[in-house]
Amino acid sequence: MRIRLLLAMLFCTAIASAQPEGVNAHGGNIIKVDDTWYWYGENRPYRGFTTEVGVEVYTSKDLKSWEDAGVALAVSEEKGSPIERGCIMERPKVVFCQKTGKYVMLFHLELKGKGYEAAQVGFAVSDTPTGPFKFLRALRPNPGKWPANFSKKDKKKALALKQSDYKDWWTEPWREAIKDGLFLVRDMEGGQMSRDMTVYIDTDGKAYQITSSEDNLTLHMNELTDDFLGFTGRFIRIAPGGQNEAPTIFKKDDTYWLITSGCTGWDPNAARMFSAKSLWGPWEQHPNPCKGPGADKTFGGQGTYILQTGEGFIFMADQWNPRHLRDSKHLWLPITFTADGKPQIVKE
Repeated sequence: MRIRLLLAMLFCTAIASAQPEGVNAHGGNIIKVDDTWYWYGENRPYRGFTTEVGVEVYTSKDLKSWEDAGVALAVSEEKGSPIERGCIMERPKVVFCQKTGKYVMLFHLELKGKGYEAAQVGFAVSDTPTGPFKFLRALRPNPGKWPANFSKKDKKKALALKQSDYKDWWTEPWREAIKDGLFLVRDMEGGQMSRDMTVYIDTDGKAYQITSSEDNLTLHMNELTDDFLGFTGRFIRIAPGGQNEAPTIFKKDDTYWLITSGCTGWDPNAARMFSAKSLWGPWEQHPNPCKGPGADKTFGGQGTYILQTGEGFIFMADQWNPRHLRDSKHLWLPITFTADGKPQIVKE
């Protein structure tokens, strides 16, 4: 077992040391189909912040050399379409649904000309990993639903909160009200906000979307339907009021690990880490897993995905260049483990 783990770590280190260049696929993920790896991500413009092309896909046989396989999901030329050119499509994640035999893409969607007020999840589907993916719909998760980790007492307390009593943000009373569900109740009728997100398939085949919700103040974990094309209505809140975005997740042995970032716009910040024995919690926060020079800024990056290769794991991140997003670089680093089993991301 130790030899296998050492080989896995050496492989991850070798792959991570060959950080890809010239790949315009940001905020995405990587899947393997047969002997080919598929890397999906945001096709970012050289100038500006809106989506003008769509979601790009690249292929590789060795995780080092990548070929552009084209646009997996293109923006629409139809005026009024949710994915009309000029919308914002971020954090695309593609997973394969064993039940339907389809490749499913979920992504954060903002409507054209509406800034970041829509906070929706887009769904698209394809018969092949390179697409073209067909856009199905966009929505906010779980309208009218309470979190599974909310008690009757929690619901009563949340319903007693009044938005008019908390007009001043960032005060201590406001922070406590957020934790108690102020924004959760505010958005209940139309569905909960969903921005930075990832998708995780557990060992039992169940799939979950983990997303930054409640104006990026609280993470939500939403259970997907068996076809991965909708939500069951079962979800939990994680780290309420903690201001986490850019969620990435993996499982090692019997523990789930969640690595996120803070909310500082395009500027890097210190990574956060949480663990749980069950996806349904409780989740415990740990110190920043990054070690080495620049660890307090996640080495200039923001996490996008954790790629498992055998028994090893690679932390994938974007080093954003807001002046020219197309030129944002990729940061890949192996995840190692301390003597007590905690993940760490080390850069010399």
